[in-house]
Amino acid sequence: MWFAPTAEGVDWSEAQNYLARVDPTMRKVIRDVGPCTLRPRRDYFVKLCQSIFAQQISTAAATALFGRFRDQFPQRRPTPARVVEFLKSSPEEKVKSVGLSRQKRAYVYDLAERFATGQIPTRRFALMDDEAIVQALIPIKGIGRWTVEMFLIFCLNRPDVWPVDDLGVRRGARLTRGLQELPTKAELTAMGERWRPWRTVAAWYLWRSA
Repeated sequence: MWFAPTAEGVDWSEAQNYLARVDPTMRKVIRDVGPCTLRPRRDYFVKLCQSIFAQQISTAAATALFGRFRDQFPQRRPTPARVVEFLKSSPEEKVKSVGLSRQKRAYVYDLAERFATGQIPTRRFALMDDEAIVQALIPIKGIGRWTVEMFLIFCLNRPDVWPVDDLGVRRGARLTRGLQELPTKAELTAMGERWRPWRTVAAWYLWRSA
């Protein structure tokens, strides 16, 4: 099950009603948190760039450094071609000043070059299932399955993504289920079965509850 969200966004009421019906605990979380506000994003390249910036540093630091990076481009728009040129022509000190280590510079360059040369089939994403998109993106340096799962959730709004490696989802599951410890990957996989085909929305509510 997948779909291409419209520019106006997604109505998640069907998902909320389903989750509330099959799981009393989730019903309480939905009542406490309110409607799901996931909305699609079209700036695919920018969001993937940002995910590389966020690796191994705090959210606040990543936000500040990515803002510095965006300042290097007209209208603060880091298009693939502009990023390739910036990384090819800028001295190491300037690149480091915007938060890119040598490794992250290589990651962002690989991402930008693949987008600039049309190797990423973004126009076909709406017709591709989730796993096909995972396989299209993970060859990019610095992009792993978790990053693509976040992309599927927050950019494409795919309805049934279940990121069992995500710490926030594990924390939300522990809190809402009253567990003593974080659930294992296997336990979280089993837990998510009752929430199919709306595990994305379940994950969103677990994040908010945590």
